[in-house]
Formats: sequence, structure tokens, C-alpha cells
Amino acid sequence: MTGTQDAATPVRVLIADDQELVRTGLRTILGAQEGIEVIGEAADGAEGITLARALRPDVCLFDIRMPGVDGLQATRELAGPGVEDPIPVVVITTFDLDEYVYAALRAGARGFLMKNAGPVLLREAVLAASRGDALIDPNVTLRLIAAFAGTASGRDAAKPPSTPLTPREEDVLAGIARGLGNSEIARELHLSLSTVKTHLASIMAKIGARNRVELAIWATQTGRAATPNRTAG
Repeated sequence: MTGTQDAATPVRVLIADDQELVRTGLRTILGAQEGIEVIGEAADGAEGITLARALRPDVCLFDIRMPGVDGLQATRELAGPGVEDPIPVVVITTFDLDEYVYAALRAGARGFLMKNAGPVLLREAVLAASRGDALIDPNVTLRLIAAFAGTASGRDAAKPPSTPLTPREEDVLAGIARGLGNSEIARELHLSLSTVKTHLASIMAKIGARNRVELAIWATQTGRAATPNRTAG
């Protein structure tokens, strides 16, 4: 179902958060968005896993810090490496700590948002995950890159790509380094969304990156973050 969502069919979302007030707020925000339907709520990660396996939502929206089974463990069990028929998970949190971001991405999350991201970004993250894309809060991405650039690892020479990037791949990579989503990159470069995805897959394969944060860090290490955008197709 992931990546083939019909435009006329609402994206079915499961919410898991241990705070009832937060669940109510998320349900209200998402319920007001066209093309999204909240089909269930869970008060912790264990309940979230059970409901996700029973309801098979298109996207799970999980808080990180929950009692018992937290959002990271729930994400690993539903979307982690080796999981058959994984369910896309977007992780939300009030804590933008580096270790949370990396742990969420390693666990298989398709998105990472702060709870104050707002309705527009929340909707974009859910829809992106349902299409098989990934959206990370741009502010989180850029902050991580800035922090990493000041470390010894950030100053180390990056591993060269297995084959040179094409000019258009350089453009797409520069957009990632600026925190842009796939749709924004497509609009800015006058490309189709599928073409942007193709370029992203190629870049990841060439440099051995696993997610957008690693792409952005590699772009910063190699001086590509400020690469000017071209207008040619």
C-alpha cells in the first residue's frame, strides 16, 4: 500500500503518544487535513505496535518518549531493518536531541518532526511517508549539520562517491543540504517528483548514505551545501 496511495483514498494514520492532550491535538490537526484520516490512537508503544499490526495504517505517528515500549522500539519493530512489509513511521518529539534524531532514523523512521512543527509540516510529513518519501524537520536537519561541521568528524575528508555525481544530482544534493523536501526540490529545479526520487536514490548509492541527514552532512563535508541551483533539465 505504501507508495501507491490513491489520490481519492485518505491516508490512514495511527497516533501513539502517552499524553491524552497531545493525542487529541494531533487527531484534531490531522482530522482537519484533506486526504488524511486518523483510524486509531495508542497511549504507549506496546499498544501502538498491537494496533498497527491489527489495523495496518498507511502511516504511524509515534512520540519518542513513552512508558514501557518507547517510540524508537516501536519503530524498530514495525519499520526497522529486516521487517517484512514495514509500516511507515513518522517520529514526533518535544526533544530535538541529536541522539534521538539518529536513533529514530536508524530504527527505520521515515520522518522526524518537532511537536511544534505546525499543521502544514505535519501534513507534509504524513503524506511523504505514505508515498515512501522521508521528511525531517528542516530546522532539525540544519542544526545537526551545523553542529556536525564543528566536530573533528565533520572536518574529516568525506569518502568520495563511487562514481562522480551528475550536475543534476549536485543540484538535488544542494537542496537536501538546505533542508528542502522532495516536492520543494522538484519545484525549484523544474523536475518531476519521480525524477527527484531517482536522483536521490542514485546519490545515496554513490556515497553510501542511509538517509537525508547523512546526505546533507556529506554535502557539507565536501563543500557542496552551497552549490548553486541550475535551471537546465
